[in-house]
Amino acid sequence: MSWQKELSNKGYRVSEPRRLVMGLLAESAQPMTPLEIYQELSQSGQNLGMASVYRALELLAELGLVCVVYNPDGSSGYVAGSVGHHHHILCKKCHRTITFAGSEDLSDLIRRVEAETKFRVSDHLLQLYGICPDCQKILADILEEN
Repeated sequence: MSWQKELSNKGYRVSEPRRLVMGLLAESAQPMTPLEIYQELSQSGQNLGMASVYRALELLAELGLVCVVYNPDGSSGYVAGSVGHHHHILCKKCHRTITFAGSEDLSDLIRRVEAETKFRVSDHLLQLYGICPDCQKILADILEEN
């Protein structure tokens, strides 16, 4: 189902700010901060205020249409969401982010953590970091030259 249909099915309009923010995130391979979204839209001639960017992101994240991704330095950005349970892997060099399907394989780990900590786990966030194939090739070429 498209993000527009999902938004409409939940009783929300496909407003211009939501359309612009989702369009930009859908085209980006890297997480974008609200400021980067604002600046990119401004540079492309879109007249959208920071408050509108934040409001659009807040609703889209609440509905699972965008996801927060954490950079290795601790900063965060947004990426377009995908259907179903999923996680992200982020390249530590170029920050390209790939979504991959989640699974129930974490259930054993969650049960163990609950037993050890006496917490009741209600949610989780799994994000992996690595080096993408393009950056691996660049690094290999650099090493080969030296």
